[in-house]
Amino acid sequence: MRYENRADAGRRLARYLEFLRDEDVVVLGVPRGGVPVAFEVARHLGAPLDLAVVRKLPVPWQPELGFGALGEHGVRVIDRAVLAESGLDPAERETVERTERAELERRLSHLRDSRPPLPVAGRTALVVDDSLSTGAAAEAACRVARTRGAARVVLAVPVGPEMALPHLRTVADQVVCLQPLRHLGSVGAWYADFGQVTDAEVATLLAEAQRATTTATGPLPGSPSDTPSTPSPDREVEVPAGPVRLSARLALPPTPPVAVAYALGCGSSRHRPAHQRVAAALRRAGLGTLLLDLLTEDEERTPHNAFDIVLLARRLRAATDWLRRETGLPVSHCGAGTCAGAVLEAAAEDDIRAVVCLGGRPDLAPPAALARVHAPCLFVVGARDTRLLGLNRLAADWMRCDHRVVPVPGATDLFTEPDTVETAADLARDWFTTHLARPEGASRPLTSG
Repeated sequence: MRYENRADAGRRLARYLEFLRDEDVVVLGVPRGGVPVAFEVARHLGAPLDLAVVRKLPVPWQPELGFGALGEHGVRVIDRAVLAESGLDPAERETVERTERAELERRLSHLRDSRPPLPVAGRTALVVDDSLSTGAAAEAACRVARTRGAARVVLAVPVGPEMALPHLRTVADQVVCLQPLRHLGSVGAWYADFGQVTDAEVATLLAEAQRATTTATGPLPGSPSDTPSTPSPDREVEVPAGPVRLSARLALPPTPPVAVAYALGCGSSRHRPAHQRVAAALRRAGLGTLLLDLLTEDEERTPHNAFDIVLLARRLRAATDWLRRETGLPVSHCGAGTCAGAVLEAAAEDDIRAVVCLGGRPDLAPPAALARVHAPCLFVVGARDTRLLGLNRLAADWMRCDHRVVPVPGATDLFTEPDTVETAADLARDWFTTHLARPEGASRPLTSG
């Protein structure tokens, strides 16, 4: 397989990294050539993009051959086999290392341009480059991620030599190489366009990735806009609900016509990339969002709580009242998992503009409540999960309001397959924007899909 360019390689690689969607991931591109690949991976996963800056240590009379690599935070990797074969004496090696360390520091200052590195501690670091050669630079980049406190390191490349992978698997927790080759030859032979990437291109991609991440999840920690003197419309809040205070993230674009209470059943679900991507799609359409965990982290340890629809619905009603007071806006509901049942139970007793259930269990709401819902309802379900699709259609059969069941082709219940979460997000966005104002007495049912 030959890639058109680095962006094409990044898009292809991203499809094999779907298993990282629900992890707290930071993508670390290896400058310069790895950054266009990493940019596409980060965009596909909805993850932030940063750098893992390394420098190859070249053999002076054969610069394409590296006897090791240097990285940030004093990281140093030496390939003893190449070093022995090259015949470099200690003085020559010291000269190369001194020169490359100075170039590394210069490039760090230039590429970051006063932007602080993103926090990696306790998160999954996904290190991405455009290829492997000996593997020394990739090893250095992985070690950089470790020194920054990454809880897990995943290395991903489009192409590389098969012989380099066993050692790299001892450095990274997981290695993904789309094309492990017995005979790599020239890396450029595997790309139709393998032109040099400039520092300006790297800076542009970093800035674009930062804008996208800020739009989706709010200002990044340490960014200029994340300061006490500049209140953000996207902020963590605590929502009172009886004896508990629920963790939530409130985001309000300029003059939204409605706020969507996005109900989730775990104590930290609001941080999951899939939910953040759906919420980001709603905000791009001008809607306010409240990503709301209806259980505390202690409560989610008891599995029964996630199925206590009465408790979840009561808390959602309290949160809806709070959201109206806080924003002065009408409210719509979105629910995932078992909270799909809770949003319908709550909507049966409240003036909600529209409801969307994403891959959830609306059948957990009692039939009497389903029959009392007046707000137009959309059920988005993975077409491959036939059992869940049947349960959604069973719930829809009890409803007298406008409603529709839409299966997403190729998707299972969590929408982890390529592009399926984007499809689900687009369906939710279109439903909410179509039903910004619910006409009084609207109750004509739509045919379930």
